[in-house]
Amino acid sequence: MTALNFKHLRYFWMVAKAGSIARASEQLHLSPQSISGQLTTLEDALGVQLFQRVGRSLELTETGRRTLSYADEIFTLGDELLDMLNDPPTQRALVFKVGIADVVPKSVAYRLVEPALRIDEPVRLICREGPLESLLAELAVNRLDMVIADRSMPAGVNVRAYNHFLGESGLSAFAAPSLASTLKGKFPACLDNSPFLLPGAEVAIRPRLMQWFDEQHIRPRVIGEFDDSALMKAFGQAGSGVFVAPSAIADYVRKQYGVKKLGTIDSVQEQLYAITTQRRLIHPAVVAISQVAREEVFGQPAKGR
Repeated sequence: MTALNFKHLRYFWMVAKAGSIARASEQLHLSPQSISGQLTTLEDALGVQLFQRVGRSLELTETGRRTLSYADEIFTLGDELLDMLNDPPTQRALVFKVGIADVVPKSVAYRLVEPALRIDEPVRLICREGPLESLLAELAVNRLDMVIADRSMPAGVNVRAYNHFLGESGLSAFAAPSLASTLKGKFPACLDNSPFLLPGAEVAIRPRLMQWFDEQHIRPRVIGEFDDSALMKAFGQAGSGVFVAPSAIADYVRKQYGVKKLGTIDSVQEQLYAITTQRRLIHPAVVAISQVAREEVFGQPAKGR
């Protein structure tokens, strides 16, 4: 098995980040010929091609791009380790790595995670956003301390983790004043045939919202579907369509986006979970998040689910 030469890997990393051997040589205070030779040695040792020439430029191959993602993580962690070792013990921050599923509303995520910065000991917060399955994979190998999601851990996912229910909130419907003035009738009848911005297929509340429409005999005119709630609100702010958001942040949405609240949909509950590898919440930042979720964000006792 080939042993990885981390010095050569760092040269590769520097060239990839700098964009050229010439710029990397200036940063490393080495000659371009020396760096070029080290890259060749690395490629020969690994048996792969990391760069390809395009005119006078170097471009990463597909293998090179994948190698760069690993090198990024390796050297970022190395720098974090040096920072930790060089800091006096009294100044070392508690690193808290949280993953936020990309369908969770950003304003809700902020209100949940921000209390982690207010615990007694200093905290260095690292937030990562992405699909739930990818975040759970990182949680499984301890690259994350917690994942915040709009659903419990899906069945069949081979990750030893536990769901901690944070709270739930009904929905409120909003529209820009210019659009709200054109809607006819009272809520929810005014939604029938109105332009509507629908949560994307990956958002947990979407099936329940569609069922509610059927029960109310309402057929909105869907003009867009959004996994990203912030983007959906931006379109709603512009008057493109009616949109929904958790009632727990209704006042914030109304003020932040200058929209009008049309009514509430209490029978459709948006739920949020903290997923951790611990059965009991021990990490002080996770405990703080759970407490604020109960007492401030959702204003209700957390349930065991």
